[in-house]
Amino acid sequence: MTILFPAIDLKDGQCVRLKLGDMAQATVFNDDPAAQAKAFEDQGFEWLHVVDLDGAFAGESRNGAAVDAILTATKNPVQLGGGIRTLAQIEAWLAKGITRVILGTAAVRDPDLVKAACRRFPGRIAVGIDARGGRVAVEGWAETSDLTAIELARRFEDAGVAALVYTDIDRDGVLKGLNIPATLELARAVFIPVIASGGLASIEDVRRLLEPDCAILEGAISGRALYDGRLDPKEAMALIRGARKAAS
Repeated sequence: MTILFPAIDLKDGQCVRLKLGDMAQATVFNDDPAAQAKAFEDQGFEWLHVVDLDGAFAGESRNGAAVDAILTATKNPVQLGGGIRTLAQIEAWLAKGITRVILGTAAVRDPDLVKAACRRFPGRIAVGIDARGGRVAVEGWAETSDLTAIELARRFEDAGVAALVYTDIDRDGVLKGLNIPATLELARAVFIPVIASGGLASIEDVRRLLEPDCAILEGAISGRALYDGRLDPKEAMALIRGARKAAS
């Protein structure tokens, strides 16, 4: 089932989009994240992808009030990433109503934390794999490790990870289109469901996601294309619903 996850990236309490993960290239699209979350729900989206950008750099939550407001505003399940590095932080967010916590830097620095979290909260832990030039980036994409995306994913093959969120940093926020070949390569290398992220630019990307070879993907995340009007939510959701109906 293809899920289209609209993204809310939080910086200083506002909805922003970055270019290539650069905090200096942030465009503010909405100063009311809760209203944005409700708008996405009203447009027919079924999930919400939220990232605390400040938290990703700081290593701890920095936009907690905005996330709380989002949880109050929408009935949709929310997956949250950015600066979540301890079991206590994971537990606190899940207790507040987050459906799925995404661990990125922690997955590289502390794989045992991911495994412990999966045991304690089955089905509610995702791993964020953010790659630049094929290598995994951490600390809000400020540092690049020696690990490849597939090497990192395979560390968690039997851990019970609910999903992998694979972001091609070189495409993020610049509307170049999803990196389908690299995303499919990762999805074929592991049994964990994969969500594509970075670069979704138009309805053509949604059509590509609905082709048979992409059936192994859980879905994709859309950010800037939704905010600047390049992707029509109604058209996208109608395509996805039609594909589901045809497959049922």
